[in-house]
Amino acid sequence: MKDRFDTDYQVGQDNVKKWGMDVHPVFFVVASLVVVFIVLTLWNPVEAKKVFDGSKSWTIENFDWFFMISGNVFVLYCLALIVLPHGKIRLGGQDCKPEFTRMSWFAMLFAAGMGIGLMFWSVAEPVAYYTDWWGTPLNTPPNTPEAARAAMGGTMFHWGFHPWAIYAVTALALGFCTFNKGLPLTIRSTFFPILGEKTWGLAGHIIDIIAVIATIFGLATSLGFGAQQAASGLHFLFGFENTLGLQLIIIAVVTGVALFSVYRGLHGGVKLLSNINMVMAIILLFFVMVAGSFLHFFTGLFNTTAAYAEWIFPLSNWIDRPDEKFYKGWTVFYWAWWISWAPFVGMFIARISKGRTIREFMAAVLLVPTLVTIVWMTAFGGNALLQIQNGIGQLAEKGLTDVSLAMFQMLENLPLTGITSFLGICLVLVFFVTSSDSGSLVVDSITAGGKMDAPRFQRMFWATLQGFIAACLLVGGGADALGAIQAVAITVGLPFTMVMIVMMISLYLGIHDDYKKMKI
Repeated sequence: MKDRFDTDYQVGQDNVKKWGMDVHPVFFVVASLVVVFIVLTLWNPVEAKKVFDGSKSWTIENFDWFFMISGNVFVLYCLALIVLPHGKIRLGGQDCKPEFTRMSWFAMLFAAGMGIGLMFWSVAEPVAYYTDWWGTPLNTPPNTPEAARAAMGGTMFHWGFHPWAIYAVTALALGFCTFNKGLPLTIRSTFFPILGEKTWGLAGHIIDIIAVIATIFGLATSLGFGAQQAASGLHFLFGFENTLGLQLIIIAVVTGVALFSVYRGLHGGVKLLSNINMVMAIILLFFVMVAGSFLHFFTGLFNTTAAYAEWIFPLSNWIDRPDEKFYKGWTVFYWAWWISWAPFVGMFIARISKGRTIREFMAAVLLVPTLVTIVWMTAFGGNALLQIQNGIGQLAEKGLTDVSLAMFQMLENLPLTGITSFLGICLVLVFFVTSSDSGSLVVDSITAGGKMDAPRFQRMFWATLQGFIAACLLVGGGADALGAIQAVAITVGLPFTMVMIVMMISLYLGIHDDYKKMKI
């Protein structure tokens, strides 16, 4: 039977190999577009933010239904692959062995996926929903027992199955095309069953360019906002003045460590930092569990799980929602944001998942992170809500005044505040390093025509560029400039959602063909 993935195309055959470089022409297009966007943004950051915010608002306002339906379909698709017999297919062939231990694999999943987001939002988001900081799920009355359940259910909805399904679809499609079919490790490869040899032409160039732009802007804005959060934490803990200079120093440190990590590569850099991250995260998690209220944590664990089960279906609905402020300001925004990050996180997950069966892959990428997130959100968000309900601390007295400080304000009411807050700052910084270095590996792979062994300085170039962009945006326009570029990343989420739908179809065609061959 003819394989629909058969092609004579060789990885890197269109690459430009001059001056020690080994890059696909997409490299030059992306670099030029990034420069243009940054120059225009810095030229007038306020106006740029206004224009890009307009495009983001138009995308969310008119395509909310599309994001919601797509997110639901991705979850159902991933769950189906867990139970279908196709799940026995192994990435890299039936005799392929995993490259990493399960523990290191899990650690890298979180480090690249949403570790930094869990640090930033695990306190702020439940508190925001409970107090009606910016809307409540289905307009639940704030500051009530019902609001507490809605807060935990709504938070898990945004950090559970749906985002990880988005990552899983992208990652599995890329892993299957690369390790089972020998195609380049680029987003375009997943389209080969649909586009055929046109995949290597203009259509494929556009797909890869969209993916790289979304990744670079998403990482750069996250690094900029992360520098502001870390600076806020240092001010809160040590009294350092939260100045632009301090934020730039933080970006320089993060970028420097990321450069060292990408120079060392996947095993010597990213894997090492991810394992360190995991150990620090477990220490902080257990401390919050015990120091807060151990009994409340175990009760909350059941309540959070029940709240997630209760709210996942009504919050998945997009028809006649009464809570438009919450629905579009939080959920649709999140879905667009997760999708804009899918090229980066998906490709990185694919790269570290060779040797796993589809069933094992989906169970790990979809189910395990969701269970861990329930534990994490219960410990941090549950403690914060308990403190507010008992009138303890700044969150109870003043409400959510600074999202970047919410976690530190919760830790302030537990023992050993200085130690735990410092550990929290370190975790934030190392999570940003692992996002930056893994993102650099991904962008380098796409712009090197799918090569995974391109010259080291190319991936170091992308790590440097991310830090440079974040620093320029902070210097040139601060929050306005960062918000403008973030709006671009969100807007890119719309076309990439369409890309993912085609990707999902291509993936099924490929694994179904392989399953039929296995039966023969």
